[in-house]
Amino acid sequence: MTDTPILLAERTVPRYTSYPTAPHFSADVGPDQYGAWLEALPADATLSIYLHVPFCASMCWYCGCHTKVVRRREPVEAYARRLVREVELIGERAGGRRIVHIHWGGGTPNMLGGAEMLKVTEALKGLFRFDAAIEHAVELDPRHVTPALVETLAKMGVTRTSLGVQDFSVHVQEAIGRVQPFNVVEQAAELLRGVGIGKLNVDLMYGLPKQTLRDVRRTVLLAEALKPHRLALFGYAHVPWFKSHQKLIHDTDLPSPAERLEQAETAHETLAGVGYVPIGLDHFARPDDELAVAARSGRLHRNFQGYTTDEADALLGIGASSIGRVPQGFIQNAPDIAGWSRAIDAGKLATVRGIAVSADDKLRASIIERLMCDFSVDLDKVAASAGADDLTFGEELTALAPLASQGLIEIAGRTSPSPRPRVV
Repeated sequence: MTDTPILLAERTVPRYTSYPTAPHFSADVGPDQYGAWLEALPADATLSIYLHVPFCASMCWYCGCHTKVVRRREPVEAYARRLVREVELIGERAGGRRIVHIHWGGGTPNMLGGAEMLKVTEALKGLFRFDAAIEHAVELDPRHVTPALVETLAKMGVTRTSLGVQDFSVHVQEAIGRVQPFNVVEQAAELLRGVGIGKLNVDLMYGLPKQTLRDVRRTVLLAEALKPHRLALFGYAHVPWFKSHQKLIHDTDLPSPAERLEQAETAHETLAGVGYVPIGLDHFARPDDELAVAARSGRLHRNFQGYTTDEADALLGIGASSIGRVPQGFIQNAPDIAGWSRAIDAGKLATVRGIAVSADDKLRASIIERLMCDFSVDLDKVAASAGADDLTFGEELTALAPLASQGLIEIAGRTSPSPRPRVV
């Protein structure tokens, strides 16, 4: 192992689930602007819907999501009612358009309960058109998957679920505050398949406290035994100054940057050994899965939910903290439940910030997406298609020159990283 990859692994860079990234959003874009953008969507525009549920039964210590612990049904049911109302507010401005993708994230979406999730889905069906081939995906905590829930998910038309696993080793689970035996996850997968929801994703993590290479390898092999179509492999981000509950994780229990890199490579090698193909930076899929097919054909995309086949014209975020994208720019709802609730109760869109995108922003976003998805981009072709001249990327290419001299990237009309640094 060389020193260069370790050095690069210590550099902080955005995940680029959007460009411009969320820190560039401002209050200049509010509910009125978002409403106008929604109304301007063409009648034949296709929509992707993201529904955020910011509740959990308990707080996992590693969590970096917008969520809170609730132990009473009343705030959860009130939140669900407001989700329906937000759907109505958006429907007043963009109703009748075709939805091709729905994704429930959190938090723990199944904290809403099947009945409330069904009400939200029915509200969407009443105001929009569901595509015949719609993908309807839900993130689930396997500890709270029941026969009644999966029956309702099937009734909703759910086609894909993601089960949060992270690691199957008990000592790692205890170190992150989430004890979840393999048989619990296995039972959840069996319940889902029993009602015809066969497309399964599994989420794993490396860089966790007390996690070893043996733990990583064992977890990957156990996850493979569940026969998921896709797996996501994320590196734990330790930010206790931002997420105070992460202070429960001791710095001394965390792997070093070198150990994190070795864990990532071990997971990659183990997944490849059992037949999964790498997708982008942190996803894996069966060779026949839609994600792998899209990657091979250059049609892979990346958004706030990660790598996707979603090609919708607009992504509409619903719920507290959710982020959306329309052709004119990005928008984000109030991150706190109270602020979001006040706006919805007042009959207003809950947008608190966003950004209008320029032609240059769209050009650079396209380049970033292709690099994140394909690991290469034809700059000459991209510049020509946008009517840009040869000097458009001069400053960036100069900055990349040292990486090229180290053999970390290749620049020859197309820009791409060499194979090993992709893991970094």
